[in-house]
Amino acid sequence: MSDAPGPQMPKSREEAVLARLSLLDRFLPVWILLAMALGLLLGRLVPSVQSALDSVKVGQTSLPIALGLLLMMYPVLAKVRYEEMGHVTGDRRLLWLSLLLNWIIGPALMFTLAWVFLADQPAFRTGLIVIGLARCIAMVLIWNDLARGDGEAAALLVAMNSLLQIAAYALLGTFYLRILPGWLGLSTQDVEFSTWDITKAVVIFLGIPLVAGYVTRRIGIRTRGRQWYEQRFLPRIGPFALYGLLFTIVVMFALQGDAITSDPSAVARIALPLLAYFAVMWGVSFFLGARARLGYPKTATLAFTAAGNNFELAIAVSIGVWGVTSGQALAGVIGPLIEVPALVALVYVSLWLRRRLERGRVLDASAA
Repeated sequence: MSDAPGPQMPKSREEAVLARLSLLDRFLPVWILLAMALGLLLGRLVPSVQSALDSVKVGQTSLPIALGLLLMMYPVLAKVRYEEMGHVTGDRRLLWLSLLLNWIIGPALMFTLAWVFLADQPAFRTGLIVIGLARCIAMVLIWNDLARGDGEAAALLVAMNSLLQIAAYALLGTFYLRILPGWLGLSTQDVEFSTWDITKAVVIFLGIPLVAGYVTRRIGIRTRGRQWYEQRFLPRIGPFALYGLLFTIVVMFALQGDAITSDPSAVARIALPLLAYFAVMWGVSFFLGARARLGYPKTATLAFTAAGNNFELAIAVSIGVWGVTSGQALAGVIGPLIEVPALVALVYVSLWLRRRLERGRVLDASAA
């Protein structure tokens, strides 16, 4: 990510939000669209690509795709400040609100939206629910910084979500994909999976890079210092997360190009509930943070950590459980295409609310 504006620029100049994003982050939707187009072209020009990818497998996932997914996850988890977990009880209001929003309200909201918008599309519906269970641990740090949220609080919540996903993801997946629909009388016959399949995918595609990221961070900071690790090492490995994502997208679209081009409206049907999710989740979280009097920085942090999702993990789980040509995997790929412009818009909303809150405090102080 590029540096913040220099001291000669006034802090109130919020219109510089996009300029503060790195080139890769700023044009992420463009790179994703180009990867989709390249994949479609590759699928038409090289029909044998699927047999080549399937020649060596890790479980049900081809080795090249598995390596791409691990490459996508590792830089993200190397950024997590695991050492901040020692301050988990620093602000109990923030902690409990984050747990409520991330692990109860967020998954329940995505479950509801998935069934409302995609009741007749079981693969896409399942993909959305899988996204709702994957709490954001990467891009949220960028959104939080752009919105001038609390950096230490964001690092704490990201570290907490990273560890909770290892413990809870498979159980929540079983609950929202099988148990809760059964209680509500909804059909579960059109979704085939096993809890072990989800657990295995989480252990491989989240557990392995999480351990690697933790070890890398501990060794890097211990031997070279935090400044070198965060200002020199992380910027060097950071782009590889995008490279892994784009490689996965190229392969996915090469393998299921015909299915995608035959029904382009599928992208719009997936995008609508995602947009609704981002708006509702962020708005509810900001409102609760403001009512709890967390102050603007922590309120913004709460809102962005609750509204964002870990699409890398959702894509990895979908591919590991249902396959690279599944509708579940396609839903995961559409996610970041929608998330980036939506969250950038919410950064502007957040900064506008920040100005209003600060103006209100000034007026209250002058009236006192």
